[in-house]
Amino acid sequence: MISSPTQNRIIHAKKFAGGVAVVLSLACLPAGPVPCRAQKPSESYRYTGQIHFDVKRVPFSRFGSYLGISDLSGFAGHDRREGLFLRTMHQGGKTAFHLEMTVLGQVAQASESATPTLLTLSSGDSLVEISFQGPDRLRIRGHHAGLRLTATEGWVVQYPGDHLELNTGAMKYMIFPIKGRLDQSSVGKNVGPTEHTISLSPADNAEDFEAELDAYTSGWNAHETEGSFDEAQAAERLAYEQWLSKMPKVDAEFGPGAELAAYVEWESVVAASGNLKRPAMLMSKNWMESVWSWDHAFNAIAMSEGDAAFAWDQFLLPFDVQDAEGALPDKWDADTIAWEFSKPPIHGWALTQMFRLGRFQDARSLQEIYPLLAKWTEWYFQHRDSNHNGLPEYRHGDESGWDNSTVFEDGTPIETPDLSALLSIQMQVLAEIAARLGKADESARWQQRSDELLAKLLARFWRDGEFVAVRASDGGPIHSESLILSIPIVLGMRLPAEVRSQLVASLKKRAASSKFGLATEPFDSPFYESDGYWRGPIWAPSTMLIATGLDEIGEREFAASLKREFCTMAQQNGMAENFDARSGAALRDPAYTWTSSVFLIFANELSKR
Repeated sequence: MISSPTQNRIIHAKKFAGGVAVVLSLACLPAGPVPCRAQKPSESYRYTGQIHFDVKRVPFSRFGSYLGISDLSGFAGHDRREGLFLRTMHQGGKTAFHLEMTVLGQVAQASESATPTLLTLSSGDSLVEISFQGPDRLRIRGHHAGLRLTATEGWVVQYPGDHLELNTGAMKYMIFPIKGRLDQSSVGKNVGPTEHTISLSPADNAEDFEAELDAYTSGWNAHETEGSFDEAQAAERLAYEQWLSKMPKVDAEFGPGAELAAYVEWESVVAASGNLKRPAMLMSKNWMESVWSWDHAFNAIAMSEGDAAFAWDQFLLPFDVQDAEGALPDKWDADTIAWEFSKPPIHGWALTQMFRLGRFQDARSLQEIYPLLAKWTEWYFQHRDSNHNGLPEYRHGDESGWDNSTVFEDGTPIETPDLSALLSIQMQVLAEIAARLGKADESARWQQRSDELLAKLLARFWRDGEFVAVRASDGGPIHSESLILSIPIVLGMRLPAEVRSQLVASLKKRAASSKFGLATEPFDSPFYESDGYWRGPIWAPSTMLIATGLDEIGEREFAASLKREFCTMAQQNGMAENFDARSGAALRDPAYTWTSSVFLIFANELSKR
């Protein structure tokens, strides 16, 4: 149920979380370091959609759109220029325009404020508002102000009636005034270095302007402007409320974080195009504008309860581009696809999470996924087992998803217990699916192979009370303090009691050193780095994999504490790609979907306790 401002008596108290101001309902304490609660913790939180976020961290976009507006001034390391930019997720997040508010024809210093459906630039009593009107159209209006759009590449085509098209190669953009004037100038020629400036402003002696910007890949379909700016806004708010109605239920304690997570999920989706055969939730519209072959699975799990069809789309995305040998790509977007690496086979594990929500156990879904998952599983034994000992290997750190983990410090190929654990789970899931489809013989074979791989895993990797990795070339052990060696906990009760006990003890010791969760490399390791990617920071996927394993073996209180710590950290600091294990500070991409998905999954599970 979506609550309205009237129903909730919205007041102006705001809770800040990762650059996001969440407007809370009913009485609430002023903003501060302690999360305020608008409802009793036992009550289910009602999403309002009333948040304000910082476009320097979270893009302004919407479901299905390839357009995004971001101010990535603080991320110079990612080759981003200063200021607010309109970008397309085609061709790797290609910039279209630098956006600047003008007053009396001069660029003004403007503050930026965004809600899920409205971006506002303001300076004094001057303002410019931008709203989507569906995935491919922006409505723009200004009061006592104008908007300057500057493009540093592409060429301009003048259409009749003050309509102007900019062709950047990645996309085409049609811009025209509904009210007011449009002025355009160019420096250089259409061949070679060029700068195009397009100015939207009020007509002479007027206070307001209004304009439209349409994005497309081939030809513009001429049309009359559809409704007013306010009507476009109302339609966008309705669409967003419908999205919120599909979000997992959470308690009020994590309501502010859930508001942010829900928006990050919404704005990160693009429509089917090119290599993306169905609507796809990208990892981000900041600069991680692709899908990776394990990130997507967490998004699928998060959406399973509220929108089964969309969740199934997210799960199947890599299988749409599976190659003839059975491999899934490393990453891909609408325009490009990368095959140099694979990603870990977490898909069987992910299906178990989705099955537990009562989803995708129908014959049609099982028949669809069974041959695809079987080919993906077989690929590891056919193409990632150089010494033919039945234990697949990683050829590069990036293939594990833990790119620079210290387990790869001495090179590759290496055999690791996490890979065999995930494949053993995957074969067990295949056995279950085969049984449900009436394939008894195949089910028995998959189960036998799963059990045999588990036995090999324990014999090969469990040494002197800990898991190690092994060099594929000579069988020599690789001792590492990387959290990746604890991932076999996902096997749950299939692990021997002694192994379970020692894994839990090791994980509790690691968790005790940080109030935010499980660091991927312990603080006392000589390899620890606060912003070291997989050499220290806390990540959503590792936390979820381990927490589900702990739940499996009955360590539910420990698992719940990890979930709560993660949710508290993300609510306070935003849905970042990863987090500093000492401070909880957001690191890398600050609006990442697998983090928002795991937040929603955890908050939902905690609400059911």
